[in-house]
Amino acid sequence: MSDRYFHLFDTSVGTCAIAWGSGGLLAVRLPAVEGGDLADKMRRAVPGAIPGGPDAEAASAIAGIRALLSGEKRDLLEIRLDMAATGPFDRAVYAIARAIPPGQTLTYGQVAKRLPPDVLTGMPPSIVPRAVGQSLGRNPWPILVPCHRVMAAAGGTGGFSAPGGVDTKLTLLRIEGAVLPAQQLGLF
Repeated sequence: MSDRYFHLFDTSVGTCAIAWGSGGLLAVRLPAVEGGDLADKMRRAVPGAIPGGPDAEAASAIAGIRALLSGEKRDLLEIRLDMAATGPFDRAVYAIARAIPPGQTLTYGQVAKRLPPDVLTGMPPSIVPRAVGQSLGRNPWPILVPCHRVMAAAGGTGGFSAPGGVDTKLTLLRIEGAVLPAQQLGLF
């Protein structure tokens, strides 16, 4: 019997998926806008996971994700993430990203400046913002670790590794009511 499960669920933006185990949530997947089988994608992301009905913790996470994607201002910090396989640098980046309130953003550089010195050992300061972006690109918990709230400097959107790329990032920010730099300038 597996100790890892996944479940697909509908939201206002499409079908999402979560995977969990005894240590908390293992992964979240946003709607597969480019096609493909979301269940297969979850099986690849979390080897050994099998379909299952959500336990109380997973059900709470689903409810929180649905609420956030429907426009409620939810930070989802109460949802436990299984970070057993996550290194110290990524943990620190994810903690900072989780602390960004819905509807607000930080730049990669601002996240970099908030990192504790012990995770930066041997890293030249000039590459830390790029390392933050790479860390967020590995984020297995989009929405719960709201990497969509981290933007490039000078009003740029930066990348977004979830399905749909930057379009999905902008959609999530709009749902949260974020004022983006381009909106402040009247560009859209």
